[in-house]
Amino acid sequence: MELWNSTSGSGFILVGILNNSVYPELFCATIAVLYMLALTSNGLLLLVITMDTRLHVPMYLLLGQLSLMDLLFTSVVTPKALVDFLSRDNTISFGGCALQMFLALTLGGAEDLLLAFMAYDRYVAICHPLNYMVLMRPRVCWLMVATSWILASLSALAYTAYTMHYPFCKARKIRHLLCEIPPLLKLACADTSRYELMVYVMGVTFLIPPLAAILVSYALILFMVLHMSSSEGRKKALVTCSSHLTVVGMFYGAATFMYVLPSSFHSPKQDNVISVFYTIVTPALNPLIYSLRNKEVMGALRRVLGKHMLPAHSTF
Repeated sequence: MELWNSTSGSGFILVGILNNSVYPELFCATIAVLYMLALTSNGLLLLVITMDTRLHVPMYLLLGQLSLMDLLFTSVVTPKALVDFLSRDNTISFGGCALQMFLALTLGGAEDLLLAFMAYDRYVAICHPLNYMVLMRPRVCWLMVATSWILASLSALAYTAYTMHYPFCKARKIRHLLCEIPPLLKLACADTSRYELMVYVMGVTFLIPPLAAILVSYALILFMVLHMSSSEGRKKALVTCSSHLTVVGMFYGAATFMYVLPSSFHSPKQDNVISVFYTIVTPALNPLIYSLRNKEVMGALRRVLGKHMLPAHSTF
């Protein structure tokens, strides 16, 4: 098969899930609605956390970063997918593909680490409340945020540079919603077995330790909660932690499928469905999961937007 590279003057062709669905127009409208929901809900949550001084605490600082990552993540993928479908032009340049891969890996990796830091925050708040403001002082929180962004961007840069250095075949169709490592390697006209093994090992290395930290944190939290004397405190702790665990389950489930399961377990259709879930559905649901049962967020939302714009009985 003929080789193709970045100097050939053309780009890749993204054959995403919209092109292969039974009712593409309906699916396109659904994705557009979910994208608008993700923009609105994450934008409102960021606005509330930024403007309400009562939420300027470690928990909401980290939650604000999660909303920012979700908003950016879905914006890296969804607008292009919608525009491509409506314009019937699914091409993406070599540089555009590399940029999309870098941004998606950066945002996904940063969220992976941030969720672990959020679990640690909940562990300190519930198990060591008297030392909370010392262990989670502002400098520590910003160090957590910076660590998430820096480690994720360095990892994404290495992955992107190595993946895009391969010679690609003339069959330029990426059967995926976005430029990601697994579908791109299927187009490489070279032996990628060693690199695929490295991606698998690094995926396990990058995903499993944060997930293990999250599970240990919540095991300790559960032990502490079960021994609480106050039923109100026990209920509040369980509500807060259940929201976080729901988000963790959605994120790590999709990430494990894409980057930990061997390629023999993958098919283009499955990968496309999973990609829609973690790039569009999850960013739309995350802020709702965190805010619907959070009285502090709802109270702050009413204060920021005003009682006339948001009646006391309405939900975000």
